[in-house]
Amino acid sequence: MLQVRSGVLLQVGDQNRSYPVQLGCISVTPEHADAAEAWLRQELPRRTRVNLRPLDSADGVLLARVQVLREGLDLGSGLIDAGLAEPLPALILPSGCPSVDPKPQPQSP
Repeated sequence: MLQVRSGVLLQVGDQNRSYPVQLGCISVTPEHADAAEAWLRQELPRRTRVNLRPLDSADGVLLARVQVLREGLDLGSGLIDAGLAEPLPALILPSGCPSVDPKPQPQSP
């Protein structure tokens, strides 16, 4: 892990490569973008080792699920649990993302 560039974009590299990785399976709203970026910076100090689970790529950016190796934390799930991100709707959810159970609708009397 080299750098947190935004609330959903990381710069990841190894000894001889560096590439941008967008967190897959989640959406961060503009009002939570700064808080999501701060949360990621706290969870990902430089040189943190991560596991990438690629989902897709576009325009040179890898879309992937990202897991911190030392504790097994999935960053997308962590942002959702912190209330800083939402799971993507099923219609645009890439294959490889965990299925999202719809929230139960309140029963009307």
